[in-house]
Amino acid sequence: MACGFFRTVPSLFSFLFFLLHLLICPLFVIELLQTEVNYLGQLHHPNLVKLIGFCSDGDNRLLVYEYMPKGSLENHLFRRGPQPLSWAVRLKVAIGAAKGLSFLHDAESQVIYRDVKASNILLDSEFNAKLSDFGLAKAGPTGDKTHVSTQVMGTHGYAAPEYIATGRLSAKADVYSFGVVLLELLSGRRAFDKTKSDAEQNLVDWAKPCLSDKRKLFRFMDSKLEGQYPKKGAHAVATIALQCIGKDAKLRPRMSEVLAALEQLQDVKAAERLAHAEHGKALMIPVTKSPGARQSPSPCVQPQVDRPLPSSRRSPRVR
Repeated sequence: MACGFFRTVPSLFSFLFFLLHLLICPLFVIELLQTEVNYLGQLHHPNLVKLIGFCSDGDNRLLVYEYMPKGSLENHLFRRGPQPLSWAVRLKVAIGAAKGLSFLHDAESQVIYRDVKASNILLDSEFNAKLSDFGLAKAGPTGDKTHVSTQVMGTHGYAAPEYIATGRLSAKADVYSFGVVLLELLSGRRAFDKTKSDAEQNLVDWAKPCLSDKRKLFRFMDSKLEGQYPKKGAHAVATIALQCIGKDAKLRPRMSEVLAALEQLQDVKAAERLAHAEHGKALMIPVTKSPGARQSPSPCVQPQVDRPLPSSRRSPRVR
């Protein structure tokens, strides 16, 4: 949040806390803070960040979280410095985030996270993923209702198109956003990047023609992986991502189904690793790059796609 700052301090129990110190803040930020405390104070899951404590003193607010030493997924994917994430770690992170979302969606009182993005997925010392920042979380529909109507909030590039267009929110909006995160894990590109050409700024629009053709997938993959990933596994994750970012929200899978599919890939990978280890073979299959691909300024051909949703219909993410 723009009016606060983070710091880490040693505790009396010899581990680190993560502090969010809020200075004098406008009312809407205080409301986001209250939402954060309400949800994290009640929800407990290994893939949700832990809220250790909260303090309110006059105009000052203080939140204390568990410390996540590896920082955010965003830092590892897009910023220079950290060692590139291996394929195995990327799959592990995807599964961890999916577990957190599945827990929220399948809770007795459904919670729609509404802000799935790489910067909100934090990593502990073993790269276990945990969802953080519940300021935009919303109670899901009840009874026979299919959605809740609310002010459009979120982050450009991640928000589901039907939610942006109508303000109708359902758990399938989270599924869409998670699909975008899968695309980021595959490609190493941001959901929206103004430094790219117009045809490549929106990751979803740029990715669809790449992922729909299995022969083009290797051009889409993050070059920092250096070809060290299983072809079949990458194609399977790409297929899951395509299902998640489908335009028709009703046809998107539930997060529990996405989680099951990802876990199946991890189980298959573990079984293959054991089998190959017994035969002294390497598990990872290097991808052969086409010489022509290196010379192409745009890895994937951009076909005609729908125009991006008008910016006037979006509400900026509060930070």
